[in-house]
Amino acid sequence: QVQLVESGGGLVQAGGSLRLSCAASGSTSNINVMAWYRQAPGKQRELVATISSGDLINYADSVKGRFTISKDNAKNTLYLQMNSLKPEDTAVYYCNTRRLRFGTYYNDWGQGTQVTVSS
Repeated sequence: QVQLVESGGGLVQAGGSLRLSCAASGSTSNINVMAWYRQAPGKQRELVATISSGDLINYADSVKGRFTISKDNAKNTLYLQMNSLKPEDTAVYYCNTRRLRFGTYYNDWGQGTQVTVSS
């Protein structure tokens, strides 16, 4: 399995910035996609951004132009740079990895980190 630990969340004012980090360890060699999800109280978990092993990137429309996903392969670390934060960005943010190993897909999740944006 892959162990994922998120960090970097906190309380910021609207218009501010945060950088989230996700440190991956364990069976990381066969990761196909890394992603950030978020979930606000009373809402379904929402896909925020993805980055593939080939560095193909996709963003949710709500964060395009404001968030940047990146990774450092040497450090097995995923990042989410969040700029121009809005109150509606308030949520628990989760790191996710998808692996393909011997024909089987595996999804691993971090514990989440809270992001709160005040108006």
